[in-house]
Amino acid sequence: MIERYTRPKMAQLWSEENKLKKWLQVELAVCEAWTKLGVIPEGDFKEIVEKARLDPQRVKELEKETRHDVAAFVMQLEESIGPAGRWIHFGLTSYDVVDTGLCLLLREALSIILEDLEEVMEVLKDKAFQYKDTPMIGRTHGVHAEPITFGFKLALWYDEMKRNRKRLLRALETISVGKISGAVGTYANVPPQVEQYVSQKLGLIPTPSFQVISRDRHAEVMAILSILASSIEKIALEIRHLQRTEVLEVEEPFSEGQKGSSAMPHKRNPVVAENLCGLARLVRGYLISALENIALWHERDISHSSVERIILPDATILLDFMLSRLKELLKGMRVYPSRMYQNLLITKGLIFSEALMLKLIKKGLLRSEAYTIVQRNALEAWQKGEDFKELIKRDQQVRALLSEEEIKECFSLTKHLEHINFVFDKVFKDSEV
Repeated sequence: MIERYTRPKMAQLWSEENKLKKWLQVELAVCEAWTKLGVIPEGDFKEIVEKARLDPQRVKELEKETRHDVAAFVMQLEESIGPAGRWIHFGLTSYDVVDTGLCLLLREALSIILEDLEEVMEVLKDKAFQYKDTPMIGRTHGVHAEPITFGFKLALWYDEMKRNRKRLLRALETISVGKISGAVGTYANVPPQVEQYVSQKLGLIPTPSFQVISRDRHAEVMAILSILASSIEKIALEIRHLQRTEVLEVEEPFSEGQKGSSAMPHKRNPVVAENLCGLARLVRGYLISALENIALWHERDISHSSVERIILPDATILLDFMLSRLKELLKGMRVYPSRMYQNLLITKGLIFSEALMLKLIKKGLLRSEAYTIVQRNALEAWQKGEDFKELIKRDQQVRALLSEEEIKECFSLTKHLEHINFVFDKVFKDSEV
């Protein structure tokens, strides 16, 4: 991933040197297991631990000759250890090391993303309660529907992130597996006890496999990351809509000295939110490649390898960046309650049409009759720009059934929002974040 979207912690995690460290961690655990089984002499194991040194530059030099990165890695370790180095990679195939090491890297990457997500959830929770009783218009199809509160919107975003958190925990479980079973997974040259020992030492669960761990696991992780990216985009897209000049209920932070346009000095564009929407497309695009990786020839081919060298680091790096940006956007966003209330009044009462219709049904009208009466008045109010409640008060069919006080009840904002606390109780009850 380009430096622009890479945070330091993820950059270090996915560095070539750290990958080799994970491979060495696996190789040393395997040697320790062989020693416990009496295959590697204690003295040789001690020498391996003391002398094993990584030299990434030497690995690169050897790879030019071998055209095989794991073979080059093993050769470099042998060089650094000496005669006892012959035990490195004993009974293993390359992907015993690569796949187990990759699972260690993914576990760490997902743990970082989980921490990022929990920080976003904390901000969402704080903001939801801050604006719990701030009324605004709810929109469906981009058109004014019925009143909600801004806190209600934030609470539902939090609720979605709770599900993303559960999925991330499942992804961690799915990918926290190890494989030390040889060339085609039959343990022909390395007994199951080695795999069990190594997996336990590394905090992984042994998994049956062919030469490689089945790629449905990696595809599932990518699917979960793609859903999370889409949830981030959902929030960012809404902020973009709410920042439109005609709406202007919310604005993303705009710092001193920031410029919105090279040509128009007045512009304050939602560039952070737009950036998040674009990056979400990229993450989702990687999911297709991960799904394509599931089908490999026989017990394994290498077609997945080139794909994973790109998509797994990139996707996790991007999610780390996106969650960090989203947190700062939410923390610093400007909210305009007065504008929300002004927009709530734009339709001059039309947003209370359902409450009126239901009141007429309670008085004995058929639903179709009540709908027709209310819609007729609503269309007239819209076309003439008149106040909907005043039109209703003059409608003889309505007045034959409803008193002025009953009509007033239908236009109560408080009545529409009386169950907001119920929603908050459901969303935030026993919340872990």
